[in-house]
Amino acid sequence: MTTQKAPESGDGEAARIVIPSGGANQVRVRAYNERLVLSLVRSHEALSKADIARASGLSAQTVSVIMRALEKDGLLIKGEPVRGKVGQPSVPMSLNPEGVFAFGLKIGRRSADMILMDFVGGVRAKLRRIYAYPTPHEILAFVKESLVSLEALMSGVQLSRLAGLGVAAPFELWNWADNVGAPQGEMDAWRDFDLRAEIQALTSYPVYLQNDATSACGAELMFGRGKAYTDYVYYFVGTFIGGGIVLNSSVFTGRTGTAGAIGPLPVRDENGKTRQLIGVASIFVLENLLKERGIDPRPLWYSASGWTDWGEPLDRWISMSAEALAQAIIAAASIIDFPAAIIDGGFPEWVRTRLVSATRAALERYDLQGIIVPDIIEGLVGDQARAIGAASLPLFARYLTDQNVLFKELSSAEGD
Repeated sequence: MTTQKAPESGDGEAARIVIPSGGANQVRVRAYNERLVLSLVRSHEALSKADIARASGLSAQTVSVIMRALEKDGLLIKGEPVRGKVGQPSVPMSLNPEGVFAFGLKIGRRSADMILMDFVGGVRAKLRRIYAYPTPHEILAFVKESLVSLEALMSGVQLSRLAGLGVAAPFELWNWADNVGAPQGEMDAWRDFDLRAEIQALTSYPVYLQNDATSACGAELMFGRGKAYTDYVYYFVGTFIGGGIVLNSSVFTGRTGTAGAIGPLPVRDENGKTRQLIGVASIFVLENLLKERGIDPRPLWYSASGWTDWGEPLDRWISMSAEALAQAIIAAASIIDFPAAIIDGGFPEWVRTRLVSATRAALERYDLQGIIVPDIIEGLVGDQARAIGAASLPLFARYLTDQNVLFKELSSAEGD
């Protein structure tokens, strides 16, 4: 793999998706109609040519030509013919998992993950590094080592189908140093560090950057509950809680890219004191509770499945978090009548189930007059949501349409 000098990254704000102006073009960017067809197939898992023509508004001949080209390029594969009462059998087409690959990097306050993901969201391999706090040097070393290790697992054909590397990272990593016990001086190194450009300098693959909670929200939209709801508010409980907003089947980032950054939302804690949501419903709060009781908190960061039932401190944290989440959901529902509030995080499924159940119970203790209470449901993607969302960035940039564009196309077609 060759090294290429990174292009300029503009303002470098992590709030927006930062798209590279250069990088290797191993697989060409698809034309719009091709991307529309691929997006329709992805959304419905499998579609026939006739189905795509009806949904897209494209002519049957155009769809036929596009699908033949996509099948020839290995992006679509045929399913078993479906026979109707009359006419020729319908042949559903679906995305080929081997058609495209992407790397996804999640940078967290306690760990970093690098995954290799296929075209349908399957995680083929995953590497993790645990640390007390992230530093630029350690992250770059992890990226370099991970790329070598993951590339060694791939065939030549698979390597030729790599779309790029997506990065999911928190806003302003130099903040919250005190909460995770990191030296402020070392965390300040992130202030003037151009993360995307520095990673781009390590690889010839195009590098894309997005906020970590926004990436998790995007992963839920693509591969989780997002298919069932066109609008929802999303909460991801990590070391620090974050979130996102989905409107019209598209992640809404707002004017500055910070829409849905629910961490600063004011809530009342168990003592009736007003605090930010991030200081009540984040995993670092559970870490501190464990430390106060002489319990080793490191299993929190080894893996999401590695948690044990710590009893009283875990019970208290779930109760505190649920009360705070209930207030956050009420606040969100007061502004937009979301049909759903999705809760996920970096913990085992059984913890997520308990947290969601406790949040539903907490909501019932509030005055909900005038509030249309959304469905409170569990996310499906889980701990890998941030890395999966990161790996999705190259796929959208090169092969798929923006979800909002797709929604408009479908609405237009259905209204004809």
